[in-house]
Amino acid sequence: MDSICISRLRAPLLVSALLVAPVVWGAETELETELRLTVMIGDAETAAGLLDQGARVDAPNPFGKTALMFAVEGDDLETVALLLSRGADVNARTVAGCTPLTFAAEAGHIGISALLLERGAHVHDRTRSGWDALMIASRHGITEMVEQLLFKDSDPKAADREGRTALMQAASKGETGVLPLLVKGGADLEARDKDGATALLIAADQGHVGVVETLAGLGAQLDAVDALGSTALILAVGHGHVGMVERLLAMGADLDRQDQEGTTALMEAVATDHAELIDRLIQAGARTDLKDKAGRTAADIAVQLGHRQAIARLAPESSDPR
Repeated sequence: MDSICISRLRAPLLVSALLVAPVVWGAETELETELRLTVMIGDAETAAGLLDQGARVDAPNPFGKTALMFAVEGDDLETVALLLSRGADVNARTVAGCTPLTFAAEAGHIGISALLLERGAHVHDRTRSGWDALMIASRHGITEMVEQLLFKDSDPKAADREGRTALMQAASKGETGVLPLLVKGGADLEARDKDGATALLIAADQGHVGVVETLAGLGAQLDAVDALGSTALILAVGHGHVGMVERLLAMGADLDRQDQEGTTALMEAVATDHAELIDRLIQAGARTDLKDKAGRTAADIAVQLGHRQAIARLAPESSDPR
């Protein structure tokens, strides 16, 4: 599981940092260092004793990570409940902008996320990368948590610094289960990221057939184009996603749509030397006479690039007789 918060703040590097690095939030005490370390190993009883001795419940490490965040990350519901009962800040933030709720989303701790939400966790808080808990939960396909967050009025139209929404995050990772929930919750099927891509285009680019089928079934445009004019079919062809190409053709994708450079799916198959897809596109009826902005047909591109298999299929008279 990739991570915005957890991987940056994980032990063992963290353990040494806790002991030697300067603290920017105020005077650190041995009790507070011990509290975090105790929470990391899941010892709720000792943690309670340290709090009784005066350890500040929200004392952070040099990265801003509090005992509550460690307990959330460790899926330690007992300690989470203890810390919250002792006044832990449910909306504390690390230097990377991570909160207890985003830690719960990354780690998939559904019971803990429910408790944090009950105690007032802010659903709209973002990490430094612009991700909120809904985006993270969607990216990891945590259906029940997505339901929790939408019930608490998380915004499915919110976008990160790359312009990607929770729907796009799920699409990029092939997480079909959360897609209907997000759309029902108000996600925009045709929202665009900074590259002009929709969730369906992102899924096609990654080869996630099930996601494309689901999004199309929910009403997404099959022939939407990105900022460069590429369709889902062109993107899938360019990456050699045979199964995706087959499904897009079966769903009625436009065979001959041209991007801003005049490139068709067939031309893309030639340029990327995917011979199997050249055959499939021609069989499906792709036009071979179309020209790109440089005045080249698919056959011309094959000859120019020296792609012999493509030449044999499109310009046999240009093939080397040897």
